[in-house]
Amino acid sequence: MIFTPALLGGAWVIDMTPAADERGLFARSFCAAEFAAQGLTAPVNQCSVSFNSRRATLRGLHFQAEPHGEEKLVRCTSGAIFDVIADLRPQSPTYRQWFGIELTAANRRALYIPRGVAHGFVSLVDGSEVLYMMSAAFAPDAARGVRWNDPALAIRWPLQPLIISARDAAYPLLDS
Repeated sequence: MIFTPALLGGAWVIDMTPAADERGLFARSFCAAEFAAQGLTAPVNQCSVSFNSRRATLRGLHFQAEPHGEEKLVRCTSGAIFDVIADLRPQSPTYRQWFGIELTAANRRALYIPRGVAHGFVSLVDGSEVLYMMSAAFAPDAARGVRWNDPALAIRWPLQPLIISARDAAYPLLDS
């Protein structure tokens, strides 16, 4: 696996190093020892899947409040998404900055998201599926979010969302 630092402190883009032959390919998508060698918490306490039937479906920006903060490893297993993280850690040098990357089934990339960083995405094609590996179990009372179009973040989404939940649309702005 190849670990490349993302633009937000503690976030990493992870590329697999496949072995290919006439059958196709085989690649490790997660290894606790390789994560530990990078100083990363192994994000496997809970796994979830998000299936998005339609292009332009937006989910996020989500995070869990402490003491239920979580690290995440996110991978698109079908279709394509524009994945976004926003740094909400006041002590971080990248506080209120965002990072976006296209994750697709074809590029097999993953994004490691540290605690205190909000996450969301917009589906770029119909039938996009996202696999999440989280270091903590979901705690409904700790579920929080920030508005996807918050002017304080000024995220440049590649397309206008057409489908968004009422909850995600109603999240507060950072400066409210």
